[in-house]
Amino acid sequence: MTRGADTARDTARDTARDTARDAARDTARDAPRVPGPGRGEASAAGRGDVTAAGARLEVVRAGALTTVQDAGRTGRAHLGVPRAGALDGPARDLANRLVGNPPDAAVLETTLTGCAVRVTGPRPVTAVVGGAVCRVTVDGRPAAWGAPVRVPAGAVLEAGPALHGLRAYLAFDGGLVPGPVLGSRSADLLSGLGPPVLRDGDALPLGAVVPGRGCPAAGPVPWPGAPTELVLPVHPGPRHDWFTSAALRTFTTAVYRVSERSNRIGLRTEGPALERARDGELPSEGMVLGAVQVPPHGRPVVFLNDHPTTGGYPVVGVVALSALAAAAQAVPGTPVRFVAA
Repeated sequence: MTRGADTARDTARDTARDTARDAARDTARDAPRVPGPGRGEASAAGRGDVTAAGARLEVVRAGALTTVQDAGRTGRAHLGVPRAGALDGPARDLANRLVGNPPDAAVLETTLTGCAVRVTGPRPVTAVVGGAVCRVTVDGRPAAWGAPVRVPAGAVLEAGPALHGLRAYLAFDGGLVPGPVLGSRSADLLSGLGPPVLRDGDALPLGAVVPGRGCPAAGPVPWPGAPTELVLPVHPGPRHDWFTSAALRTFTTAVYRVSERSNRIGLRTEGPALERARDGELPSEGMVLGAVQVPPHGRPVVFLNDHPTTGGYPVVGVVALSALAAAAQAVPGTPVRFVAA
């Protein structure tokens, strides 16, 4: 992890949790609990917008990394609270629209290996698996990917390992409704805000289906494909003057590759190092989504949704927000090129 992330750990965890304490305590006290034993009921689902009679999801197979994500916590970076939210926002939006939800309703975000959930409660659920292409089954029978699927009560919906892309999104009619923290239901892996990373046996409540909201698409819907080459338009600065002219040329002409050490905090790259034009370190300063921070090893790191709100390594440029959804689907080894925006 970069020194920016290390510097931000105290800010993101201490300041954000202090800021969130009253809100989280009030939410936990006032919201109805979903009864039942186990960590899933107490931690992942324990606070929700539904009664005990509402539909729920039971996690049968959590996969390598599955989290609840919505549009995230915007407007609180000055308090040290990271954004979080779905890394591939367009995939989340489209999956939600296909099940009749608002675009920013909470969904499941899986990484590489998919997940499996059982629908429990009094009603069948309409679900969509989108984002990374994968095999979809309902009780072991093949089902459509990228289109609405009816999942009867008691049935298991499984999104298999990613075949193309990295992160799949599972949307359910009514949306996932674990208790919000600071206005969002998103899990934040850096600060620890929001629901925990899912484990087998966890349970999550679903919201009520809004009458009159139907699936808008009657036929196949085009989904963006995973990038075979990731082209990231970048705006220079604010600290590009910390690098040599040769380094800046390298930055926008060399081919990098996505590192296997990438995560929700940042997309790390492998490739030529960028040489600094000056020694020393910066005082920690604010970081934004898409900032390209350059640690001492010289290889760029693109900050994603769980990025720290402050950092002390120089930022050579900022990637256009419209390009970050593709970054969310770039598997390790994908070629990366930074181009002038």
